[in-house]
Amino acid sequence: MKHLIIITLSALALTSCKKEVEKGEIKETFVLSDKMLETTKTSVVSMQPLKNELTYYGKITTDNNKTIEVFPVVGGSVSKVYVELGDYVKKGQLLATIRSTEVADFEKQLEDAKNDVVVAKNNLKVAQELFEGKLNAERDVFEAKSNLDKAKSQLYRIQETYKIYNIRQGAIYEVRSPLNGFVIEKKINQDMLLRNDRSDNIFDIAEINDVWAIANVNESDINQVKEGENAAITTLSYPDKVFNGKVDKIFNIIDPETKAMKVLIKLPNPGYILKPEMRANIKLSYTENNNKMLAIPSDAVIFDKSKNFVMVYKDRNNIETRPIEIFRQVGNITYVSSGLSNGEKVMTHNQLLVYDALND
Repeated sequence: MKHLIIITLSALALTSCKKEVEKGEIKETFVLSDKMLETTKTSVVSMQPLKNELTYYGKITTDNNKTIEVFPVVGGSVSKVYVELGDYVKKGQLLATIRSTEVADFEKQLEDAKNDVVVAKNNLKVAQELFEGKLNAERDVFEAKSNLDKAKSQLYRIQETYKIYNIRQGAIYEVRSPLNGFVIEKKINQDMLLRNDRSDNIFDIAEINDVWAIANVNESDINQVKEGENAAITTLSYPDKVFNGKVDKIFNIIDPETKAMKVLIKLPNPGYILKPEMRANIKLSYTENNNKMLAIPSDAVIFDKSKNFVMVYKDRNNIETRPIEIFRQVGNITYVSSGLSNGEKVMTHNQLLVYDALND
């Protein structure tokens, strides 16, 4: 009986040891689930032209070709101002009215011109009747016709002046908007007296469907900036939104105050979210001559523990956490100096979830 107990205990010990050995041999591996596999995206590591990026500070301005300064053509007292700074106005909309003695003088000129036409017509009729009765010469008829043409020409000129300057009866001059846009400058108030020799504008109206971003380029970078280069603009108001454009114009002069050259980028402005005079951060990217380097999307890079990693994807059962060395990042492209080989795949979506699962 004693020997039987010893044998039983020994068998139990051997069985326990065997289970422990088998348990130690079990190795868990990470496998992408079907649902995660459907949403996982990858990108192939490839050799791409090496780009560089220059960063400048600048501002948003209006398109000069779509900005009009409005000047008063008469002096007088400002009766009423109908708009304020920042208002949106339509072409032909009334901006202000000015009561002016000059407008009254235009009215007198118009009435005189109309009377002159009537008198000239009567003179021509009389001259023709006298000529038919052989009481005057034919040259008198030609002279009467000439006087009528002059009177009509003067009347037409004054009528066109009325149209151009929006003159109305009652000695009132109407200031109207020349285009659809925003009031970006206003230098007029009700009851203000305007001199008839005033040389500065009273309104600035600008269309801002498109705007300009102006970058100040340092002298040392002038040789790197070319027309057509890609530009990415951000603003303080929208730090997470990137406005993309291209260099449209280079002003080939150096500003004597800033010692910089101005570069213009034209930007579409849906919803008018970009405002004139906004400060802007402007990045210009260009390709370095004949240089290529391994590149991946910037979204693939994971920064953790003061290092950069990517998730190298081979199949759903074989995903590797790989440390990399970054040479340069330009926008959504990251150039890699070590850690990857041409043709490998890196995860660009769900990579953070996989990284956390493999590196907890």
